[in-house]
Amino acid sequence: MATFLYSAAMSLDGFISGPGGDVSWMVDYLGPNPVVDQMIPQTGAILAGNRTFGGDDPYKGRPGEGEVFGGGWDGPQFVLTHRSPAEQVPGVTFVGDVETAIAQSRAAAGDKYVNIVGASVAAQCLDAGVLDEVLVSVTPVLLGDGTRLFEHPGGKSVRLKQTSVSHTPQVTNMWYRIAL
Repeated sequence: MATFLYSAAMSLDGFISGPGGDVSWMVDYLGPNPVVDQMIPQTGAILAGNRTFGGDDPYKGRPGEGEVFGGGWDGPQFVLTHRSPAEQVPGVTFVGDVETAIAQSRAAAGDKYVNIVGASVAAQCLDAGVLDEVLVSVTPVLLGDGTRLFEHPGGKSVRLKQTSVSHTPQVTNMWYRIAL
C-alpha cells in the first residue's frame, strides 16, 4: 500500500515559498542531495495542489523547467483543484475533492510513495488521517514571509517521530513519521 509523504524545501524560518508564491530562492539549494535522489525513484505518484502545480518554478530558465523534480521523475500526477483547465495536460489528472485525489493517487502509486507537494494539500491529507511521513530539506535562508510548511490556525498538535537526519553542504534533511 502506498505511503503518503509530504516533501518540501523550507527556509530556516519555516516557509516553503516566499511572498506571492516565489520559489526562486530555491535555486541556490538545488544541488546534489542523496536523500532526495533516493526518494525520487521510490515515488509512484505526485499529489499536488493547484497553486503548486501552476505556480512558480525553481527551475525557471534552467534545464528541467516545468518538470517534476526538474525532470528527475516521470509518472502520474494528481492535482487537487476546483478549477480544472480547459485543455488536458498529459500525465496529469485534475481532481475536485481530496477523498478522490487520495484514492486515485494511492492506486496509481502502488507500494511506492504518493509524494505530496503543496502546503494546503499536505494539511488536507493530515486532516484526512492519511499523511504518513514528512521530509523537510531545511535551507540556510530566512524568507520572512510566504507560505508556511504547515499553516493550521487553531489546529491540534501532531506528534512526529524522527526517522533520520542528514546533511549536504546546502541543506539539512529531516525525515519524520507521523506518530500515532
